[in-house]
Amino acid sequence: MRLIGVDVGGTFTDLVFADTDAGRTAVHKVSTTPDDPSRGVVEGLMALCDKYGIPRETIDVVFHGTTIATNSILEHDGAVTGMITTGGYRDILHIGRHQRPQHYSIMQDIPWQDRPLVKRRHRKTVKERLVPPKGEVLEPLDEAGVRQAVRELKEAGVQAIAICFLFSYLDPSHEARAREIVREEYPECFATTSSSVSPQFREFERFTTTAMNAFVGPKVRNYVTRLESEIEASGFKADLRIMASNGGVATPAMVSERPVLTLLSGPAAGVIGGDWAGGLSGRRNLITFDVGGTSADIGIVTGGGFGEATARDTWIAGFPVLVPMIDVHTIGAGGGSIAFVDQAGAFKVGPRSAGAMPGPAAYGRGGTRATVTDANVVLGRLDGGNFLGGGMSLDEVAARRVVGELARELGMSDREAAEGVITVINANMANAIRSRTVQKGIDPRNYALVAFGGAGPLHGAEVADMLGVPEVIVPPHPGITSAVGLLISDLRYDAIRTSFQVSGAADLARINADFAAMARELAERFTSDGIDLGRVSFERRGDLRYVGQGYELRVPFPDSTIDEAALAMVFEAFHDIHRREYGHHFADSAIEIVNLRLVGAASAATIAKPAAGTATSLLDAARVRSGVCTFRVAGKLADHPTTFYRRDLLPVGERIAGPVIVLQMDSTTVVPPQHTLEADAAGNLIIRRVDA
Repeated sequence: MRLIGVDVGGTFTDLVFADTDAGRTAVHKVSTTPDDPSRGVVEGLMALCDKYGIPRETIDVVFHGTTIATNSILEHDGAVTGMITTGGYRDILHIGRHQRPQHYSIMQDIPWQDRPLVKRRHRKTVKERLVPPKGEVLEPLDEAGVRQAVRELKEAGVQAIAICFLFSYLDPSHEARAREIVREEYPECFATTSSSVSPQFREFERFTTTAMNAFVGPKVRNYVTRLESEIEASGFKADLRIMASNGGVATPAMVSERPVLTLLSGPAAGVIGGDWAGGLSGRRNLITFDVGGTSADIGIVTGGGFGEATARDTWIAGFPVLVPMIDVHTIGAGGGSIAFVDQAGAFKVGPRSAGAMPGPAAYGRGGTRATVTDANVVLGRLDGGNFLGGGMSLDEVAARRVVGELARELGMSDREAAEGVITVINANMANAIRSRTVQKGIDPRNYALVAFGGAGPLHGAEVADMLGVPEVIVPPHPGITSAVGLLISDLRYDAIRTSFQVSGAADLARINADFAAMARELAERFTSDGIDLGRVSFERRGDLRYVGQGYELRVPFPDSTIDEAALAMVFEAFHDIHRREYGHHFADSAIEIVNLRLVGAASAATIAKPAAGTATSLLDAARVRSGVCTFRVAGKLADHPTTFYRRDLLPVGERIAGPVIVLQMDSTTVVPPQHTLEADAAGNLIIRRVDA
């Protein structure tokens, strides 16, 4: 198969081509087009094919990671959204759980109150009621009331409607009928139901997730539709697949229906790509460190498996999100992060970013604020004539000018100011990693840091030093590792059933029936996508907790029929997971099965292992030039003679002492003093501290 992965970042759009039959790969980067990201995607696809002589019509699948939904939520720039809900529950979206985001602050904004996804005047109630635990109908749906609500919302100019009934996770029929009425009365409106988005208990989180799905729905649907048509109009006959937050890809039809699935689209692909790169060198405990132009994304891979965010940890722009997501932590730290002195006189870097336009001053597009990229230029760590493999020149004069202005404001030299920018941004990123490791009981010293993205290899070694991480892995094409993650992602769908069953009184027949129903549901989805069910594998899971606890832990379930013996094994596994997570367990306490889950995945094509240099190649052949770079060693800031090398010509297995700068088309790797660099046979670069 011939595949292309496209990952849209804040500054650059990264592309990777893979011919799985011929074992051929090729990479390309173009500037992101913030006004319309689809334009940059299509321009990149055409440029990649033209550059490498690939006929456009021979591409089978285009995989795409998008930030449309994420940016819409972060910028609060979505559709005018309405809601139809159960009588008496109009204000669930406002009340929440009476939890303050900052417990002890008397000056804080509560996102769902300060900037609601659905304004109160656009929330309509109708008569209907199901009752737990099985969802019997206590009060039938008032269909006339639904019609009246839709007409009022249409008159008010609402563009999307979220249908959220109180116990719809037990029986979705009322919500499904209400959606039919919306489509009859207002067919051009985007309509979604909570039972199709997140059919599980916790009404505040479920209602908010559904409202979010409606809020971003029209924009994502229009983007996907436009992108499909533009790709086809450009001569491609490829199918389009969109990266989802759960680590799989989905069809355009699924994404158009449930755009909330794409909220962490790009970062999820980065974790998968980082895991793939670490696996090439046999490393299974990894910290994925994806640094682009505007943000840094951190994921944890343990034993070759990455974690899924729990209900208590999944938030976007301050709103809870109740959909499956890879556990990725994102902060505003990247090459375009702006350095500034705030009103209180504190020196800060980020989260504000220069973005793609104008970008850092070094890009020569009119940037006037000092950024991380400009600081790296001043320190000599970026080669102005070899940026993007020579595809773009850096304006060193402009970089020195804006860093000099910052230095005068701080009362220090240009070098000190530039090094201060790097130290602050590195500390910010190291603290973000600590929040996902040390604060969760994980010792980062037992992990390798996989540094990728356009700026990850620039900062990876110094961030690793701050954490005591002994080894940094730089993937073969670090700047497009997220795009590689797209190519190796499975087509993946999730199903869930809320169960509420307690150990000692569990209904085994119901558990087995729920798993069977979910298997049929997912099989129908894969079949409608044209996927041979022989390629599909299923994984069973459950959300369990001790009776009385507020949140659950994810526990695997066996694939066989669930009987008393199998359930006892599940409960024992829960005790073990609870002990690892919290340091203790309660062997005699009753356990509650809250949700049952089924994950279906259709295996993806594999891409070829990247080619490396040879053990017989000479280091001198890789040498580009010598220069001077500034580093702080033993507390002293000084210039150090530094050799610049071409990555593709580095000999395999030869250990090179830093300081060294490694150049390639999609990124630059910095190896500070007191570190060594080695190109391994898997195609990765391995950076180690000398005294580690």
